[in-house]
Amino acid sequence: MGSGAEALSGEQGAPGTSDHAAKRLALSRNELRSTPGLYRRAWRRFRQNRVAVAALVIVVAIVVFVLCADLIASYLTGFSYKENHLDAKLSHPGGNGYILGSDGNGRDILTRLAYGGRVSLTVAALATLSTLVIGGAIGATAGYFGGLADVLLMRFADVLLSIPTLSLLILISTLHRPGAVLLSLFIAAVGWPGVSRLIRGDVLSLRRRDFIEAARVIGASDRRIVSRHIFPNVAPTLAVWASQVVPGFILTEAALSFVGLGVRMPTPSWGNMLEEAQQFYRTNWTNVFVPGFMIFLTALSVNLMGNGLRDAFDPRLSD
Repeated sequence: MGSGAEALSGEQGAPGTSDHAAKRLALSRNELRSTPGLYRRAWRRFRQNRVAVAALVIVVAIVVFVLCADLIASYLTGFSYKENHLDAKLSHPGGNGYILGSDGNGRDILTRLAYGGRVSLTVAALATLSTLVIGGAIGATAGYFGGLADVLLMRFADVLLSIPTLSLLILISTLHRPGAVLLSLFIAAVGWPGVSRLIRGDVLSLRRRDFIEAARVIGASDRRIVSRHIFPNVAPTLAVWASQVVPGFILTEAALSFVGLGVRMPTPSWGNMLEEAQQFYRTNWTNVFVPGFMIFLTALSVNLMGNGLRDAFDPRLSD
């Protein structure tokens, strides 16, 4: 009699238990949905880094400045970047209607600074994107497939890494004087080994994970696995890497243009503006200071922003 009552009591309590379990499951799902994802947590950490946020604001301001070069020439300075007035050459800032002065050919420095920044940042951005495409494809192929492909590709990368990049770029530039687009491709052609090794290491650690094996079991192709499962997991690493190398590419373009092997005149860049102004540094020091300061400020700001991105995506940091 007692065991029957206990059984009856258990049967009556079962619906209540199942309802409670269902509520707990629904609560768990709601909690998971409200949990911030990787990028939201990274943005929260990034916003807490005041130095990185200030650097981001400066980078955005510089990008807006160079994108508005046409407006600056039309409505602010009234000069085109090619227009010269030899009777007003080497004007000091504020003299003869030149806000930041004029260069040795009587061209407005502010106008050329905006157009030159557009060229320098374009070279850096295209070089970064091209390096990511080349290095990412080679690194992902080597890391995912392994074997002979891995050995051959990584040994070739080691050979390129053993050659000084700037010396190789100078050699290439002496054989062919490139424009902005071709210069960025030259930089990418010799700069991809670093990112390829970085991506290869990440892919090697990811390809044996359980979710990759599960994708293989359900019949996903290698292309789908790489594009839908591996690439999203290495994207934060690529974003941090890109923000770290952009300053180097800006300095590389400036160095090549400074020695006369980069973007050719009359197309301005910050590097060839600096090269042209060096002969007047005793009488017009601002002609040297202005493009040099823009190179310094841009490289520093992008580097600080990259440090903030690195700290934001670091999984060892906690909210």
